[in-house]
Amino acid sequence: MGCMYGFYYQSFLYLSVPEVLLFTVMTPIYVTLVNDAFERRFNSQFLLSAFIATLGAVAIRYEGIDQGFVTGFLLVQGANLCFASGQVAYKRLMARQSQQLAQQTVFAWFFIGALIVAIIAFVMLGNTNKLPSTNIQWGVLVYLGIIASGFGYFAWNKGATLVNIGALAVANNLLIPAGIAVNLLIWNHDADVLRLSIGAAIIIAALALNERLQKTSL
Repeated sequence: MGCMYGFYYQSFLYLSVPEVLLFTVMTPIYVTLVNDAFERRFNSQFLLSAFIATLGAVAIRYEGIDQGFVTGFLLVQGANLCFASGQVAYKRLMARQSQQLAQQTVFAWFFIGALIVAIIAFVMLGNTNKLPSTNIQWGVLVYLGIIASGFGYFAWNKGATLVNIGALAVANNLLIPAGIAVNLLIWNHDADVLRLSIGAAIIIAALALNERLQKTSL
């Protein structure tokens, strides 16, 4: 988690926000490929579902790309790979437990690891002049740390243990239309509703295809 955020936030030095968002859509493909590496076999069904979900996310997020983005692109892919590897490793680790392990008892290790990486990154790259300076900024930071990263990632990892790899891969991009819908409905931010609808439909179709392929393969 620490490495993921390190790569992710560093990429903003080289990319615009739309570009960063666009390049995150590769995560489902990494999820399937990392799992294939662990399994030492290739699952074309999971990869197909992930690829369709990626196309759906691109339909929502693509807004053009500026020149000179290679460094930023590689940083975002580093973040994607870290996130995908973490999800797959956690799912496999929980599945291998001979006795069902209460996930809330081990989840703190994620944040301990992230804290170690974050401290090292701050010492090397941080700027104390850019720390939050208002109550609103600190409030947002606390929300992101406790609610979004705390409860959010716990629920995400718990869910990862309950679905197959194909569904997990697709779900990574299902967050995109959900997030844009929240911005549109709650924060009244502008959004291209047609593109949002088309992209969301493609991603949901990928999830439905994954479930159908899994049933036919049984």
